[in-house]
Amino acid sequence: MTTTDENSTPRFYSVAEAARILGAAPVTLYRAIRAGEFPAVRIRGRLIVPAKALEAMTATTITNGSLVDAAEWTSATRGAGR
Repeated sequence: MTTTDENSTPRFYSVAEAARILGAAPVTLYRAIRAGEFPAVRIRGRLIVPAKALEAMTATTITNGSLVDAAEWTSATRGAGR
């Protein structure tokens, strides 16, 4: 978890942390990131997941009251310029 200070909300999660939050295996999340189906930032060899992406995906699920497919959501948000 990457934060600006110890009391703030994280800005980024490691892939393992994001996978735990989503209830998925890290290898599943790595595969989705590699396939371009899940947002992540690569810094040299390290991948991190923006907390805002998880928050936005959750908000979309709650707002729509339905299933959100991560690959479709990622594709749609790229098109919307997020």
